[in-house]
Amino acid sequence: MKTRQLGKTGPVVSAFGLGCMGMSDMYGPSDRAESLATFDAAVEAGITLIDTGDFYGMGHNEMLIGEALKNHKRDKLVLSVKTGALRDPNGQFLGFDSRPAAIKNFLAYSLKRLGVDHIDIYRPSRLDPSVPIEDTIGAIAEMVQAGYVRHIGLSEMGSETIRRAAKVAPIVDLQIEYSLVSRGVEKDILPTLRELGIGMTAYGVLSRGLISGHWTKDTGKNGSDFRAHSPRFQGENLDANLKLAEALRAVAEDKGVTTAQAAIAWVASRGDDVVPLIGARRRDRLAEALGALEVSFTPGDLAAIEAAVPTEAVAGARYAEQMMRFLDSER
Repeated sequence: MKTRQLGKTGPVVSAFGLGCMGMSDMYGPSDRAESLATFDAAVEAGITLIDTGDFYGMGHNEMLIGEALKNHKRDKLVLSVKTGALRDPNGQFLGFDSRPAAIKNFLAYSLKRLGVDHIDIYRPSRLDPSVPIEDTIGAIAEMVQAGYVRHIGLSEMGSETIRRAAKVAPIVDLQIEYSLVSRGVEKDILPTLRELGIGMTAYGVLSRGLISGHWTKDTGKNGSDFRAHSPRFQGENLDANLKLAEALRAVAEDKGVTTAQAAIAWVASRGDDVVPLIGARRRDRLAEALGALEVSFTPGDLAAIEAAVPTEAVAGARYAEQMMRFLDSER
């Protein structure tokens, strides 16, 4: 497994990370045994970066990972946890709470559910507009000093917030959506990260399956799958976006790789400071994604890929309107 360092002060991790959200939440029913087997296969393949959130399945995902960790050497893995999101019993998002007392409370629960004595990278999942980012990062920095956290990360923050946070304590990475169809970070946020020596962990590299080569108009009709309500997966937007996926498939086939492998390898090609998160919850999807590790592109390949999926042709926002307002990165 190739490795990359998260920022100038962060840990060295596998070139790809494992995003575990789908094993518990957001994408419809999952298979517990298959999820655990996928986790095992990822670690056996050399993946060391494991990403979760305390609100994925309202704690279910952390408990699942805690169970999976029993079969592996915990100190060989880098656990990344997002926090702060508030949800009701129906799973609806209510907002975010990043007050220092809340952060420390959420951390205590995460440590217990995961069954560990520290978390390697701890991060607010979104900017809480009612709490200065300095207060939130200061609270996590106190947990670093106490030994409960090793490093501090951010998620979906804009450049101004990133700069303010970095003045309080070292920030190792920003977690943010980055893919062929979500390239907004390139304008301002990515240059800011590089200026400050902060890495990026990129989620949604397949745009939640949209450009995986496996999605069709009849996929994802389950009511518990948030894509059933996501703008990019609706009506004419979906038609337009699936045409982009087909164009990417044609380029990928010329290269001798799958559509998903081309999409993942494109994100990995953006720089050694970018670590794609693979949101696999099945071993076959994991194996396909890991094949992207061996894919390299010529300048001509990259030009063909980007011509197949031009940013101006992408239809629909990343999230529904009520969720977009929580994204400091989109302001």
